[in-house]
Amino acid sequence: MREMVQLVIWLAAAYAIICVLGILFHRHFMYFPSAERISPDAAGLVGVEEVEIESDDGAVLVAWYAPPSPAKPTVLYFHGNAGHAASRADKFDAMRVGGYGVLLINNRGYGGSAGSPSEAANVRDAVTAYEFALGKGASPDQLILYGESLGSGQAVQLAGRRQVKAVVLEAPLTSTIDIARSTYWFLPLRVVLTDQFRNIDHIAAITAPILLLHGERDEIIPFAHSERLKNAARSTAHLDSFPDASHSDLFEHGAWGRVVAFIDALPGP
Repeated sequence: MREMVQLVIWLAAAYAIICVLGILFHRHFMYFPSAERISPDAAGLVGVEEVEIESDDGAVLVAWYAPPSPAKPTVLYFHGNAGHAASRADKFDAMRVGGYGVLLINNRGYGGSAGSPSEAANVRDAVTAYEFALGKGASPDQLILYGESLGSGQAVQLAGRRQVKAVVLEAPLTSTIDIARSTYWFLPLRVVLTDQFRNIDHIAAITAPILLLHGERDEIIPFAHSERLKNAARSTAHLDSFPDASHSDLFEHGAWGRVVAFIDALPGP
């Protein structure tokens, strides 16, 4: 009996240590930044400005900005958990076709931006990007939020706090808890994960129209996440599926054309 009690104590201690390590280091398994700063010119883009934007806590963020043509909206692009702005140069360029403005902010630790990423910091910096766009002359009804993968968390929370014309979510997740559960089912994830990006809870606060884009062969965030988000939304939400697309190739399957059609169908101004 004594040996059994000792075994239980050791197992409980080992489990507690694993949980503590999860709390301390889970961000290392969530964010995969490329810190290298690459200019738009070096990435092959013409007419795109690299700007430095200071967040309200003093962190300097590196962003790419292309102004819109008259009467055209500006897309605020929030990237996923890996790479940096230069990793998305082709997508950035595609978004400019037709005169759309684009602002892509490198999250903290990405692409030359200061600091380290976290949910609180990323959402704070999304608000900073929003304020920067207003300072460039955009009105709230000219702003389209575009959240890619983990960046959907920034777009969803920003849209719940600020007025925008529309929200586009590419391969969004319901929460990081739901993603982690398939692998770390044995952990108390609500305690371990500080950065939960609970889109499933926040999306109900959005009043702007929502477009969800998701590949049915997505190997990272299952298609069912977008289905659940669509059902949880209180504003008008449309889900466009891509039967042959996976997680990172939606533009190769015509996703941006779907976005343009969605934006063009929105009511004025």
